[in-house]
Amino acid sequence: CHVVGAAGVDHRPTAVGEGARVGHRNSPTVYNAAFLVAQFWDGSAPTLEAQAKGPIQAHVEMDLSPREAVERLRETGYAPLFAEAFGGDSALTFDNVAKAIAAFERTLLTPGAPFDRYLAGDTTALDAEAKQGLALFQRSGCLGCHSGVLLGGNGYAAFSHVKGSRDVGRASVTKNASDRWVFRIAPLRNIALTYPYFHDGSAKSLPEAVAIMGALYTT
Repeated sequence: CHVVGAAGVDHRPTAVGEGARVGHRNSPTVYNAAFLVAQFWDGSAPTLEAQAKGPIQAHVEMDLSPREAVERLRETGYAPLFAEAFGGDSALTFDNVAKAIAAFERTLLTPGAPFDRYLAGDTTALDAEAKQGLALFQRSGCLGCHSGVLLGGNGYAAFSHVKGSRDVGRASVTKNASDRWVFRIAPLRNIALTYPYFHDGSAKSLPEAVAIMGALYTT
């Protein structure tokens, strides 16, 4: 689901797991996930450690119990590595598996984009067309949601484009009717590489995604 050499995604509309089972949500990139307000599209995991445990156990993903996951790692020779990293012969635990995955994910940072250089004062980092796009981005109110270090990822917003869908988003976590079809705001870092877009992978291209969001949120 999260191919490190492919911008941390699988480029599928929705994830494919154990036994070719198909999930109902798009796999978000693991790049810069350490900066997200919460993990998963519905924000159900508050930390990377909590998120790491989810796919391992999910029926449509890896479909393993914590014990099965630990035993597979033990059988493939990971026990000495966990003993070295965490200390002690009993260091290979499900909690430590999650900690190890989260520690790795925190290294997947991608600073130094042209926009970063532009913000640092290099006015040549963006060409004329990109500067026009930035002005339109600001004028249209996109910064209201897509702000911060990731240009998004730090809040939630209603996605009325999918009203009526069985996937009610954040409401499945909070149980509040007001959170129906509310999802975590996607970050825009590496956005050209993380297609398809939205929680359901319904937008195949960046122009299509921009058009949908423009129709929903701009006047």
